[in-house]
Amino acid sequence: MAFVDQLEAFKSERLAPLLGAGRTSLASDAPGDATQLLQIALANEINVSELAAAWMPTTRELDVKLAFARQAGDEAGHFQLVSDRLAALGFDIAGFTPTDSPLFQYLRGLTATVERIAAGLFTLESIAYGVNENFMALCERRGDLETVRIYREYIQPDEAAHHQLGQRLLARYAVTPELQQAARDTVAGLLEIAGAARASAAARLGTACFPGC
Repeated sequence: MAFVDQLEAFKSERLAPLLGAGRTSLASDAPGDATQLLQIALANEINVSELAAAWMPTTRELDVKLAFARQAGDEAGHFQLVSDRLAALGFDIAGFTPTDSPLFQYLRGLTATVERIAAGLFTLESIAYGVNENFMALCERRGDLETVRIYREYIQPDEAAHHQLGQRLLARYAVTPELQQAARDTVAGLLEIAGAARASAAARLGTACFPGC
């Protein structure tokens, strides 16, 4: 676990500015209405579900294949939860179309098992968990306790479980210096792309306090 602990510290250091931007927006009374922000979550949930499902057929290791299956199913469930919440807020889900992004283009291009674990389970879920915490604080401040409940009771426990699964799988498969460096490079690359993507979205939305990855 020494390598995984080191990778956690590496990831946390590079994730801190991204999460800090959300907290800064929260402190300055971040704009953005609930339906607008939840649509970002909706797109992320279905994109992650599709990504994990797409990785399954070309992942040889059975335990990793099943981890992606669990992730795909859980994220599809999150999509339904967010979809139901948006419908309750008056948003017409029938007209929703998720958009592609450089982040998911990068992720779909990963072919090695260790890279996929490092990206999809270990890092992506850490981003999601952290930014969701900021978003929950925003919703609570605005009195949207139902959205907070959905995240607290269903979405966040799954995100944490996915990340922990990624930790265990990295400990099992990132066992050579070359594989460990590949995992580290993947974490760094993903966080760089995610940071740029969220900064661009924040400029468009007027806030960095929004859910998803």
